[in-house]
Amino acid sequence: MIDLHSHTNESDGTSSPAQLIEEAVRAGVTVLGITDHDTFAGYDQATGAARAAGVELICGIELSTKLHGRSVHLLGYFPTTESLGDFREWILDLQASRRERNVRLAARLRELGFDITVEEAEARGRGMTGRPHFAEIMVEKGYVKNLRQAFDDYLDESATGYVYRREPQFAEGIAAIRKAGGIASLAHPVRVHGNVPEMMPELCGSGLNAIEAYHSDHDSRDTELYLELARRYDLLVTGGSDFHGDAKPGVKLGTGYEGNLRVPDDVLARLRNGRR
Repeated sequence: MIDLHSHTNESDGTSSPAQLIEEAVRAGVTVLGITDHDTFAGYDQATGAARAAGVELICGIELSTKLHGRSVHLLGYFPTTESLGDFREWILDLQASRRERNVRLAARLRELGFDITVEEAEARGRGMTGRPHFAEIMVEKGYVKNLRQAFDDYLDESATGYVYRREPQFAEGIAAIRKAGGIASLAHPVRVHGNVPEMMPELCGSGLNAIEAYHSDHDSRDTELYLELARRYDLLVTGGSDFHGDAKPGVKLGTGYEGNLRVPDDVLARLRNGRR
């Protein structure tokens, strides 16, 4: 079984890298892509455990980018990791920007009357602390009823507590991935704001060379649409559960939501040799 989209607690998942490998073994996943947000830390830590367990590990990452002012996520897959030095430095710059944003976000929330510090959030998210960790604290301290309210009222881009974080533009993210020898895939396109078929000429013109057709959020019609777009624009296809552990308890590694996911073997074969 193949799953090319998963997260550890080095970004916004709840499983440690070693626990994720254990879960892969239990689920029958033999090829696993770790695609933490803006970091390779989970992948780096999992390599030994994966080798010992007989799980083939695929090096990946998920980048938050901006397109026309909206957030669009990119998956980067790297068949070889020898040329990642410059890309890793670029990622470190993004992480520094995240840290600076978190300091300003904590200050803004205190302005709004919430007793929350950046240190509290970082105790949860460590090097990849983000808005979900602030939301968790808001729920636990009784400031909001649930995570959704935290985002709707305070943390989303249009909410009163939002503060800007520098995110690379969509084309910049693709260029960085491809310069490092990677494959740039549009993550969970069903979540993209706007009409994805109409956007494809622009996306592909930016250098996009893959699309995530298989995902836990996609129904069969979604998958067929994205497979057709892959054929029409000569794109590679990727797929995975977007497993986050307890943060998304309904999504299972390898099989998605209530068994709605199966990534075909030829997806991996085509990624390996670059065939569409």
